[in-house]
Amino acid sequence: MSACSSDKKSVSVSSPGTTAASAGSTATTGATATTAATATTGAGSSTTTAGATGGTITIGVEQEWDCMDWMGSCGGSTYGAWSALFATTTRPFDFVQDADGIWKYKASNLLTGEPALTTVGGKQTVTYKINPKAVWSDGQPITSTDLKYTWTQVTTGSDIYDTSVFRDVESIDDSDPSTAVLTFSKQNASWKDLYESYGIYPAHLLEGKDRNAETKDGYTWSAGPFKLEKWDKGVGASLVRNDAYWGDKAKVDRVEEKFFADTAAEFQAFKAGEVDVIGPQPQLDAIDAINAGGLPGKSVVSAVTGNVEALWLNNAKAPFDSKIVRQAFAYAIDRDAIVNKLFGGIGVNKAVNSLNPPILAEFSDQAAFAGYKLDLGKVDSLLTGDGWAKGSDGIYAKAGQKLSFEMKTTSGNKRRELTVQVLQQQLKTAGFDMTINEQKSSDLFGQQLPPGDFQAALYAQTATTLSPGLTSTQSSKSIPGPANNNSGQNWTRTNVPGVDALLDTVDTETDDAKRAAAAKAADKLLAADMVTLPLDPLPNLGFYGDKISGDFSINVIAGPWWNIASWTVNS
Repeated sequence: MSACSSDKKSVSVSSPGTTAASAGSTATTGATATTAATATTGAGSSTTTAGATGGTITIGVEQEWDCMDWMGSCGGSTYGAWSALFATTTRPFDFVQDADGIWKYKASNLLTGEPALTTVGGKQTVTYKINPKAVWSDGQPITSTDLKYTWTQVTTGSDIYDTSVFRDVESIDDSDPSTAVLTFSKQNASWKDLYESYGIYPAHLLEGKDRNAETKDGYTWSAGPFKLEKWDKGVGASLVRNDAYWGDKAKVDRVEEKFFADTAAEFQAFKAGEVDVIGPQPQLDAIDAINAGGLPGKSVVSAVTGNVEALWLNNAKAPFDSKIVRQAFAYAIDRDAIVNKLFGGIGVNKAVNSLNPPILAEFSDQAAFAGYKLDLGKVDSLLTGDGWAKGSDGIYAKAGQKLSFEMKTTSGNKRRELTVQVLQQQLKTAGFDMTINEQKSSDLFGQQLPPGDFQAALYAQTATTLSPGLTSTQSSKSIPGPANNNSGQNWTRTNVPGVDALLDTVDTETDDAKRAAAAKAADKLLAADMVTLPLDPLPNLGFYGDKISGDFSINVIAGPWWNIASWTVNS
């Protein structure tokens, strides 16, 4: 999950010649709706299209990104990744679906084939062979030094969003420009994730410079089918075809991206034909628009997502520092009723039951929290057994202290506003006194959650890779503090005996069966302790207008316009 805020300053980076339905199923709506499927160039492919078709495609972007230094602390934006990161950078792996619909990694056209995973001198090593046709937009070859530079920046740079991706890489041999050999200090099962979230940065352009200063307002280089022409802050961004790209060339000349402050304005622009494609958050406006019908083009809805919206509880702050109170809280809520109220109109009506998202079903226990259903009898039994008693106002109290707490969430989000209103009523009926505190996302995620300045919060976590594991949010080693330079993302201060060791196994075990067993065992322990209550899978949405043609589908990581380079503008 990332927080975004808008800055109205206009920044141009143009530089001629060198610019840069329920889990497990898919519900579709619209005139000719499609299911989410992925097509990518194969390992080592360098095939190009017969030629450009020209024209411009316009995207409606619901959230502007804070900056374009993707590895910086300001760069963790889902919409930034969908709209610019994946279009202008390269990485060793693509995200694809297999014949059974399971999302997997596949070597990208950056490489000549699948990397070699071996053991040398008792240490895990990974060898990447770089495609000789892979070049930056200025024509310079992409080399092993670029992979080494990116690793060095993440592990030694300042103000990095997440340094854990490279935590076990102890060295990279770049003596052969066409081959990068990574040596690990210990076994690491998530090695395919290393470059996926940030892409690869060009050493020949950034070495010796301030990386963040060079990239945060946009960059002139590209290793993808498009390059950035300009980012007009508060307004939009422009991408143009990267003719130096070694893979399939973009068919259109330009992609114009317009920022919208809310879903309603975004839909209005889509219906008016002002934008050709949108990928809105599943807000009430979007659900209503689907149900009302009459939308142009096609729409795609998928609940097999990397998103989990949950009721995150601060395990270190009253009243949720009590396991009994947390369990009573879970039995006080009818989660299915909430999910059905929010998304029932598009076929998503069941709560998610793991903190791992649906796309990681094979590596998690997707029924771990299923036992937590509305049961007021259990609420009363748990609380009275712990010394709580209902007052004349119907609210439990203990030692003169009412069972009251504050639920924080993001402001301006109608879906979350409805969610917390329904929660408030359900919890009042059960004997909890909940107040609502809406915050700007930048304040909530930047200033309040990391230091633990909350009791409970409603927000979503979004997977940025296909690797299982909850270490970053559920391991006690990820609780922000001096040991990790306050960079941990375990904002709920979860600390359940036995979980750390299981999550370590998930992070290190290369045998998928053993890895899955450890992940499922961790899910069960987290559920038994009721550390946090998962709510909904937060479905992915994509809307595609009549003016464009292509494979309209949603990639669970790269988003609803992941393959825009292959689309065309209708004549």
